[in-house]
Amino acid sequence: MAKPEKNTDAVYDASTLGTPKQLVLGVQHLFAMFGATVLVPVITGLDVANALLFAGLGTLLFHLLTGRKVPAFLGSSFAFLGGYAAISGMSESYGFNTLPYACFGVACAGLVYLVVSALFKVFGAKKVMRYFPPIVTGPIIICIGLTLASSAINNCSANWWIALVAILIVVVANIWGKGMVKIIPILLGVVGSYVFAMIVDADSRANFTKLVGEAAWIGLPISWDKTALSIFGKNFDGGLLITAIITIMPISLATMMEHVGDICAISSTVGKNFVEDPGLHRTLLGDGLATVVASLFGAPANTTYGENTGVLALSKVYDPKVVRLAAYFAVILSFCPKFAAVIRAMPAATMGGVSLVLYGMISAVGVRNVVENRVDFTKSRNVLIAA
Repeated sequence: MAKPEKNTDAVYDASTLGTPKQLVLGVQHLFAMFGATVLVPVITGLDVANALLFAGLGTLLFHLLTGRKVPAFLGSSFAFLGGYAAISGMSESYGFNTLPYACFGVACAGLVYLVVSALFKVFGAKKVMRYFPPIVTGPIIICIGLTLASSAINNCSANWWIALVAILIVVVANIWGKGMVKIIPILLGVVGSYVFAMIVDADSRANFTKLVGEAAWIGLPISWDKTALSIFGKNFDGGLLITAIITIMPISLATMMEHVGDICAISSTVGKNFVEDPGLHRTLLGDGLATVVASLFGAPANTTYGENTGVLALSKVYDPKVVRLAAYFAVILSFCPKFAAVIRAMPAATMGGVSLVLYGMISAVGVRNVVENRVDFTKSRNVLIAA
């Protein structure tokens, strides 16, 4: 990976902005990751508050293991959805909830990260990353954004007017905004579109009233019957355990490639080479351990989040401290079912519109990675690799 150029107009020390602005920036990162992080447990049947708790704790663990250098947020991974579905779909056949077995399989997948992390440590990132030149990492980053964009478009299609309001607010705030407005376009887009939906869409209002009205103010986020540790109770089945491990562990090979692409995207955005410092061995270790811990306690697998990379690109505030603030907020709010209900009640089109911008920013970073490194597309070899 070529050395990224440092951005001269960026903020690398958020303390210069003052505490109030840092807190608002942390909230913006929180909202950016919320939609996808909450969606994974909704799809799989895991607990939403639990996912929020371990997204926050996983992010803090990642920052601890990477020397607090990488401004990455770890949220729920979509890559394991097929594995969860395959194992949890056996519940009727076995006569008990098999979802905890899927969680155990994901925990084992996280252990693969640790093995690969050790290999990176032994052989060095340079030897491995020579197989990932800009002509490889650029299109990978572009594909990450384009792949994610399909889910954003699906959400937008729920109500394109609400989605367009979110997109318009983000664009206007980022291009013509001054001061704080310019660095919190995502937060403004979410709030503005949410309020617009409450005004014009009766279904959104009804959903909000129902979900928020029924939710308690304080509650424990962990549902122990859904944790991977619960498989060792009365329903333990060794055969099912082996099936879950064999089915889910190989998925980690794909998610690790995604991890490398994400770290390259963050490096290109921030203008620092995180592949070398703190090194992929540390980022993989942080991601893997976060996934192991989350899965053992019944939360979805963790992964570095492209949504927050998009926020970095828009706000140009690259201090990892701001991302850690979002992690602290996530942990605190996981104990408030009322707040989780507010997020769950957020119109899909609102998150779709905001996500469409963020995912587009990721792809744009990939394009920039190719352009800045002057990849020669007159060579058929480069064209073929990109294709």
